[in-house]
Amino acid sequence: MRFKDKTAIITGAAQGVGKATALRMAAEGASVVLVDRAIEHCERVREYVEKNGGHAVCVQADLETHAGAVEMVRSAIAFRGRIDISVHNVGGTIWMKPFWEYHPDEIQKEISRSLWPALWCCREVIPVMRSQGVGSIINVGSPVTRGGLYRVPYAAAKGGVHAMTVCMANELGDSGVRVNCVAPGALDNADRVVPRNPNPLSDSERGWIKDMYSRTVEEIPLHRLGQAQEVAAAICFLAADEASYITGQVISAAGGITA
Repeated sequence: MRFKDKTAIITGAAQGVGKATALRMAAEGASVVLVDRAIEHCERVREYVEKNGGHAVCVQADLETHAGAVEMVRSAIAFRGRIDISVHNVGGTIWMKPFWEYHPDEIQKEISRSLWPALWCCREVIPVMRSQGVGSIINVGSPVTRGGLYRVPYAAAKGGVHAMTVCMANELGDSGVRVNCVAPGALDNADRVVPRNPNPLSDSERGWIKDMYSRTVEEIPLHRLGQAQEVAAAICFLAADEASYITGQVISAAGGITA
């Protein structure tokens, strides 16, 4: 098992890529720290892991805040005494529309949703991993940074995630801590249990979303949406010891679209 005796944090673990990653790592031997604001859905993931012989704990935390990241790390250390892997998956575009249609508070919320969680989580797990002399961080980015439609604030946030990954990897080069990023493309999120935008959509918003997805699928060389499990496979590879000579990389898992 690739992750036997390892402790892995997975944020946004209640659904989608986070859930798929947590289940795969647990199946391969990791003790998993499941972090999400949606604690009731997170508990269901924990129950599934433990029913199948794994070890898991749930942590309810708002990772848009420094305090949330501190609580995440405190809980992980209390659970297993170390952090070998930390997957920073929280994020995701809330609105899809031309940039000039965003309200200022919406821009702030997009940045808070998709930049701060990765930044705060890295800030808190790095000292633990440095003291251990080993660790693997995987941030989750997006190929939208190469010219996605109707998601400028989200693209700005994910561009920051890509940049922090490379810069942190350079700073940590001699520490035993690796930092990489997986950039998922358009996914089939049929199992999403918590909507990113729960508010009713206007006709214009529905049109922009339709345009965005139509153009995105047309541009994917594999001509289909991805599955959360396919992204989880890339994350698990980078987290594992077999990727021990890989750091500072942004790897696209987007059907052929580069990040």
